[in-house]
Amino acid sequence: MQTVLYLFPQLNLSAPKEEPYQITKPQKQEGTMENNNRHKDKRHRLSLLLHKADSGEILVPLFRKPEKTYTCLDEHSKWGECLNKLLVHKSGLTLFRAFLQSEHSEENIDFWLACENYRKTKSLSKLSSKAKKIYSDFISTDAPKEVNLDFHTKEVTKKNIVRPTLSCFDLAQKKVHTLMEKDSYPRFLKSKLYRDLLLESEAHNCGPRRRSHSFTSIGVLQAQSDFTFWL
Repeated sequence: MQTVLYLFPQLNLSAPKEEPYQITKPQKQEGTMENNNRHKDKRHRLSLLLHKADSGEILVPLFRKPEKTYTCLDEHSKWGECLNKLLVHKSGLTLFRAFLQSEHSEENIDFWLACENYRKTKSLSKLSSKAKKIYSDFISTDAPKEVNLDFHTKEVTKKNIVRPTLSCFDLAQKKVHTLMEKDSYPRFLKSKLYRDLLLESEAHNCGPRRRSHSFTSIGVLQAQSDFTFWL
């Protein structure tokens, strides 16, 4: 019986030799390879940025546009124009009181604030009790936080609180304001506390940078003040 070998040409010696079968993998397109490499490169850079962000080496947020740099330099500079511009600003008032506290003269600003609060009293029935408290705290001879007032001003104020009105402390408040304006305020403008604040604002105006947590003026402005009773 004749063996059929033509079904298997590789076994048939008489059959023409054919090239051996080769299993070839489809070649990836060049564009696909470039895209994959690009994605890998992006992932590597993103991982590197995240690592730097965690370590504090970079300061700009990664997944959002950097916020517009805001500076209070102009605002802080205005505090040096006059005492009133300083007092009407809550942060300026806080910093100024911190300075007065360092000089052991915070009773002046506390009295001024107490008078401001008193003039905003809406209930006439509370005027008498509030007036007596302010007088006993700041004006009477044995007041725990006695302010520096002349004899005439004290006597006028003492008579005013017998029948209190919203303006019964106006003279005394004006005297204390003048005292701070001519005495404490000029020293405040030359103080390290205020000068450091201006330097910090100027540096922040130049661009974003890391801010020291030990900065005295900023820490004072962020701290909870102890005179909010009068606000």
